Amino acid sequence: MSTADISTDGVSICVNCGKEGANNICNKCKQVKYCNAVCKKVHKKKHKKDCEEHVRLAAEHAARLHEEKLFKPPPPQLGDCPICFLLLPTLDSGRIYMSCCGKVLCCGCAYAPIYDNQGNKVDNDKQNQCPFCRVEAPISDEEANKRIMRLVEKNDAEACYNLGIYYARRINGFSQDYNKALGLWHRAGKLGYTSAYLCIGNAYNNGHGVEVDKKEAEHYYELAAIGGSATARFNLGVHEYHMCNINRALRHLLIAVGAGDNDSLEHIKDLYSNGHATKDDYMKALQLYQKYLGEIKSAQRDKAAATHERYRYY
Repeated sequence: MSTADISTDGVSICVNCGKEGANNICNKCKQVKYCNAVCKKVHKKKHKKDCEEHVRLAAEHAARLHEEKLFKPPPPQLGDCPICFLLLPTLDSGRIYMSCCGKVLCCGCAYAPIYDNQGNKVDNDKQNQCPFCRVEAPISDEEANKRIMRLVEKNDAEACYNLGIYYARRINGFSQDYNKALGLWHRAGKLGYTSAYLCIGNAYNNGHGVEVDKKEAEHYYELAAIGGSATARFNLGVHEYHMCNINRALRHLLIAVGAGDNDSLEHIKDLYSNGHATKDDYMKALQLYQKYLGEIKSAQRDKAAATHERYRYY
């Protein structure tokens, strides 16, 4: 009798004795059923070869699906600025999270003049208002923390991520607590903010709050990269390079360059100089980076970066 899962009109049949109502499935391949443990044991030798083949094919199929998902062009991680509707910059200095409304604004909109309902310019530095919701900026860390906590209670993904950063880095009066940070990052990741998985990967890579586990670190870097994190993609590219997997390294780095990661562009430049990448690889990287710059540049952002050096966005 074949070791394929035999059924008649939806009734499972034991592959050993042929009785109906079999519900004792093979624990390894999950492909065949038996009526009881005795039949499973009797049929073990006959099924062994087919079982190993089923397991091998299933593993290969899972690996192919994972590769397709890992190297599929990711969506923009941050989306557009809700005021100017231009793609938000990858650099942290090019965007600002507003704890009043939970919006992420680009540096150009956050520090450009705003207008009142009469159409007159308002000096935002003096008014000190959020350009999106017009709420006054917090005047103390305590007030800012209360706003973050309110957004966390509302399951705001980036608020969870930021609060995790506060705990990890002892920012805004929070004591260092990696357990709370990791819990918040897991929560943020499940809510869709994939940069949180980058932080979890870093924790496993460096042993912050958890035992060092390079395999777990790679797993979370992959989750972050699939979600659009250019930094996580860069980390994977560097890892593959150190493993001498040059082609995989280049694939990761090129995706990261397309998402605006300048470190990846420089790494590809080094690979080209060392003969590990072709001229075409480097030219493609330059083109991808120029395309990214074209999507994020604006006169307003240039002005903000020129006026406030810390607001550089590329």
